[in-house]
Amino acid sequence: MAKEKVIPLHMIPDVGSEVLQIDDERFLQTNEAMFTFFKRTKGEHSPFFLALKERKTILGGRCPECKIVRVPPFERYCPECNFVELKLIEMPDIGVMNSTPPITYFAHSLFQHQVPFGRGRVLLEGADTALPINVYTTKGVLTPRIFKKGTPVKVVFRDKRVGKPTDIFAVPLTELKAAQRKKRGLLESELDWASPKEPKVPKPTRKTKQDLNVVMDQLHNLARDAVKSARAQNDLAGWKRTIQVKTGGGPFVIQIARKKLKFQEGTVKKADFVMVVKDPRFFQDWMHFKDSLTNAIIADKLWISKNAEFTTVFKLDRIPRSLRRR
Repeated sequence: MAKEKVIPLHMIPDVGSEVLQIDDERFLQTNEAMFTFFKRTKGEHSPFFLALKERKTILGGRCPECKIVRVPPFERYCPECNFVELKLIEMPDIGVMNSTPPITYFAHSLFQHQVPFGRGRVLLEGADTALPINVYTTKGVLTPRIFKKGTPVKVVFRDKRVGKPTDIFAVPLTELKAAQRKKRGLLESELDWASPKEPKVPKPTRKTKQDLNVVMDQLHNLARDAVKSARAQNDLAGWKRTIQVKTGGGPFVIQIARKKLKFQEGTVKKADFVMVVKDPRFFQDWMHFKDSLTNAIIADKLWISKNAEFTTVFKLDRIPRSLRRR
């Protein structure tokens, strides 16, 4: 099996140059490289990271005198007790959020595949300091209302661990079954990421069906305009997705393939992910810059079934802007 590289192959540009067209001006861009690879040791903190990597265990440092437990064990000696050496102990993997975690929706290329993700601190049971950790949800896309200060969580381990802080993440305890809550060293592959519960949409009425018909006509026009736009085609280049959209006016399908968009009423047997929105007129607001898919998701107005499909959302959000700038 081929070894993975620090920089993924798809991020390394081909030798050569390309011409960019920006506001009717042509600019030459060449592909260059600057190497800054390095290795670093975890030093005296190695036991903590080795425990994550090899034993699926979180270690804390307990002072034998004042009994304070520090997680992670960022110190070897207690500053409160004349620097007595701390004892490493195994910690529970259950705790609560120490504060409301901020959520990252826009990240640079190295972390783009992880968005959206939250970054907070979890106070594990028996700990006196909080563990920095990423937070995720199995219920679709991560929004600001899922985690808050005091939310009970469980630490989950990546299937593939290398000895880094990202070897672990936290999910809400309410999203797990009883057996999963009790299990030590729970792996990400043991969670159900594929079948989040969809929000219900109201049954279509005559009015909402008419609204959807108007929206579909406008979406068809948008698709035709996108074919004529070099910017829009560039936004969709190299991307292929089938999206099932469910609205209060009825369902329709969005297809992205060969730099083109296609909209079709009805359902599809197999979709890459699902969007749910109550009012079909939302897509009119999207096309006319009154709202965006991204903002609607953050505001819980639009639901999508897969957290990892936020990159597709970004691509779709670019289309109306690209058409206006053509």
